[in-house]
Amino acid sequence: MNSEDTALKIIRYRKESPFVGKFCEILTPLPPETQGDKGAGSRKSISSPPMAKFAHDEVVPYQNSQQEKKEQVADMFNSIAYRYDFMNRFLSVGIDVWWRKKAISQLKKLGPKQILDVATGTGDVAIMTWRMLQPEKITGIDISAGMLELGRKKIEKLGLTGKIELQEGDSEALPFADNSFDAITVAFGVRNFQNLEKGLQEMRRVLRPGGKLVVLEFSKADAGVLSVLFNFYMNKVTPAIGKFFARNKDAYQYLNDSVQAFPEGQTFLNIMNEAGFTQTYLKKLSLGICTIYCGSK
Repeated sequence: MNSEDTALKIIRYRKESPFVGKFCEILTPLPPETQGDKGAGSRKSISSPPMAKFAHDEVVPYQNSQQEKKEQVADMFNSIAYRYDFMNRFLSVGIDVWWRKKAISQLKKLGPKQILDVATGTGDVAIMTWRMLQPEKITGIDISAGMLELGRKKIEKLGLTGKIELQEGDSEALPFADNSFDAITVAFGVRNFQNLEKGLQEMRRVLRPGGKLVVLEFSKADAGVLSVLFNFYMNKVTPAIGKFFARNKDAYQYLNDSVQAFPEGQTFLNIMNEAGFTQTYLKKLSLGICTIYCGSK
């Protein structure tokens, strides 16, 4: 059993039986960083068992930097913001637009009025969500000031300033009251969380009862030959293209490293369940290269 599975089991046992959970912790202690973490998840709406730690939490863009992961991620996106939209279209051959539409379509039956787009970046998902669902308001939040600046220009140009609001903030300490949104979207953002479980708990906190979270994230291809080609493309080709066009090889090497370390598939659904989400499910896209994860409050 790996450390991620152990942490999840201890959290589950604690919820079911404090005595059993404590006994399991004595036999198999949680890592120090998962103990006594108060953070944003300590708000009353969610109980606060020790935060689990996952391998992807430790993957950072710049190996020699002394900054925390979220600070490195902010700097990384600030440096590639001017090329971000172009690189998305170029590297995915435009299929990322279809992926986003498929993710947003998971909210059609819900008909949300107030939507939060976490890790909104330049506002692509927020803009697409407005066009597809016509909610009353969309709020986007991101830690990269450079990405948000470009996003606001796009929104202003489209005449959507009164409908979509972008603001700078930490996804693991959302500056919103409990039960504020009918739905939350996150496209290619949860890999960048410094503490995955805390980020999920925060999103659940600000969701209204009956609300829905939709996560769109890269995953590893299913088929044998395709998997080999995908890994080669992500590990070799993507960083080289990133170096040429965005002048930042590290950013696109981090993309590959974080995808490889991310707890995908059923493992991620288990983590969502532990964070308190219900009715969780996933949908694989493009032979597993991308996956939609959904859960309700």
